[in-house]
Amino acid sequence: MQKFMDKDFLLTTKTAKKLYHEHAEKMPIIDYHCHLQPKEIYEDKKFRNLAEAWLGAGDRYGDHYKWRSLRARGYEEDSISGPDDDYKKYFQFVESMPYFVGNPLYHWSHLEMQRYFGIYDVINSKNAKKIWDEANAKLETLTAREMMYKFNVKTVCTTDDPVDSLEWHKKMMEDKTLKVTVRPAFRPDKAINVELSWFESWVNQLGTVCGKEIKSLKDLTDCLAERIEFFHSMGARVSDHALDVVHYTKATYDEANAVFLKGMKHETISDLEQDQYKGYILVFLGKEYKKHGWVQQYHIGALRNNSKTMLEKIGPDTGFDAIEDQNYMEKLSALLGALDMADALPKTILYCLNPRDNYALTVLAGCFQEEGVKGRVQVGTAWWFLDQQDGMKQNLETLMQVGLVSQSVGMLTDSRSFLAYPRHEYYRRILCQMLGNLVESGQYPEEELDTLGQIVEDVCYNNAKDYFGF
Repeated sequence: MQKFMDKDFLLTTKTAKKLYHEHAEKMPIIDYHCHLQPKEIYEDKKFRNLAEAWLGAGDRYGDHYKWRSLRARGYEEDSISGPDDDYKKYFQFVESMPYFVGNPLYHWSHLEMQRYFGIYDVINSKNAKKIWDEANAKLETLTAREMMYKFNVKTVCTTDDPVDSLEWHKKMMEDKTLKVTVRPAFRPDKAINVELSWFESWVNQLGTVCGKEIKSLKDLTDCLAERIEFFHSMGARVSDHALDVVHYTKATYDEANAVFLKGMKHETISDLEQDQYKGYILVFLGKEYKKHGWVQQYHIGALRNNSKTMLEKIGPDTGFDAIEDQNYMEKLSALLGALDMADALPKTILYCLNPRDNYALTVLAGCFQEEGVKGRVQVGTAWWFLDQQDGMKQNLETLMQVGLVSQSVGMLTDSRSFLAYPRHEYYRRILCQMLGNLVESGQYPEEELDTLGQIVEDVCYNNAKDYFGF
């Protein structure tokens, strides 16, 4: 029987162990998509205890993976995401841990205790008080920045609305003591989702930021271009889109502007009108990104806010999203093709939340490459609900079979937690195990082991550094 989560966790062959310990383990981290709060990085947040660091502050902002599992255990919502007693929240998570068997939370949680706090106890109710006391003692000096330094994080890209002042990014740019580069990422979803009730309110907010009244689609795109320039001046080199369902059809300015005006009046907008407006905006934005040398990210396939009861009770983005299953390849192909035909397709990372789409998306990405650019369009790492062993293996296997895993920009956390960086280790161990299996089974020559080691280092760090231009 293999020892529980020892130094060779998930590594079962000599080659896998060599690839991980001699190559992957030493590489720095570029976390090019996350939901950390810039203010907490700048202020070097000190957590009041392990409950806040591990589960959230009780303000409905925290780790959705953990919340969902606790809900499945039947606990009260206020003791999961809400203002209940910290130790109570912590203890119910710890006493639940043995029941997370087979869930990535079981591994992640133990890695978090081991890597951040040097605690190797099995997490259960018997060890709860000991873990609580030891971790809290470490948290006296283990601040937000120190958590990133511990994992040799070089660059972090936060997720920021176009109307954001980026005041904390500006402060961090001027802070000579900060050892991590923190860059904003442009998230213009609210400019795109013309059919939603708050569209008009957000557009007016954008107008206020830009110092002009937005009366037309041209006014909107002018303001977006202005904000892209501002974000670029603040170090942004990445955009991010939660497309959920891909909308695209070729549309004239007048057609798209008519939809924009309907959105400003809170009028009902049809699917065709969404295709027209959203397609127009996405092509406009893609051209802007290309001009500035940015990378755009399309996160596709979320079915959001499924429990309307909980949406009403505690609000959106609290862990009640699921996997969409609509077909979108034809529209996505047309969107990428429109940008490509205009010589305006930027580097693009495609993420799918439905595992059904892995092969289709990876093959589609291969249709839009460019001379002199490695992996211009590529499929990103296993995302959200696929961020677990089977999901990562399928993602990597698909890249190997119908793409080039060697060009991948690797892992990201997509997390709201400073304790999420062991997920990079989890990914790296799985990558090394899979590549090691190819050597051990005679599918890749041992003579090329140095090359394979370089590929591991590239996927872990070098590819992202070059691709994003950091």
